[in-house]
Amino acid sequence: MTPYGDCVYCGGAVEEKRIRIDYRYHGQLFIMEDVPAGVCLQCGEPILTGAIAEKLENMARGQTAPVATVAVPVLKMTG
Repeated sequence: MTPYGDCVYCGGAVEEKRIRIDYRYHGQLFIMEDVPAGVCLQCGEPILTGAIAEKLENMARGQTAPVATVAVPVLKMTG
């Protein structure tokens, strides 16, 4: 059994994978790569353990130097 249990959204089986997560912290967007997470095999929902969520927050706080920086376009929906 994985530390994730079944998917809380659809009840599907969850498998651990390494994924990319778009993470927002205090209004800033971070792209976190190679994150160990449970991924629902049915709906695709990612699930993090508490320890991984805490590590992502610490990384976003500046405790880890970025490996790259990218420009992200911002688009506004009109009418």
